[in-house]
Amino acid sequence: MTFQELQPKITAIIADTDHSRDEKLLNICQLLSDTIDYYNWVGFYFANHENKTLHLGPYVGAETDHTVIPFGKGICGQVAVSNENFVVPDVAAQDNYIACSFTVKSEIVVPLFVNGQNIGQIDIDSHVLDPFTEADEKFLEFVNQEVAKLF
Repeated sequence: MTFQELQPKITAIIADTDHSRDEKLLNICQLLSDTIDYYNWVGFYFANHENKTLHLGPYVGAETDHTVIPFGKGICGQVAVSNENFVVPDVAAQDNYIACSFTVKSEIVVPLFVNGQNIGQIDIDSHVLDPFTEADEKFLEFVNQEVAKLF
């Protein structure tokens, strides 16, 4: 399924009035994990700006010990500070990478903005080296624009 074909499915999940926000986020994670073969872990982290930490929200994939991440630490923590997409083609080449699993080879993190403020991010790990393209970035920016409507 192409990113273009996935867009209306994301919009439909957001518009669904029968589910809570967390259920909708989980449904998005499941959809992405099920339909994009190199999306092996898909989850959301949300910012606590007072404590300068990210907190794990709904996700699909292997369990993680990284339920709270300080701003600046790891790829997610860096995105909380930079407010910019971060694509890591090879996690082994990153100095500030928090290893989740030896199976993770690459990662993409795209910030989630509501009213101009970075409130969190979508984080995707892949078991494949360098699979993420500009098309992934654009699609995940679309996903986050839709998710922002829930806040």
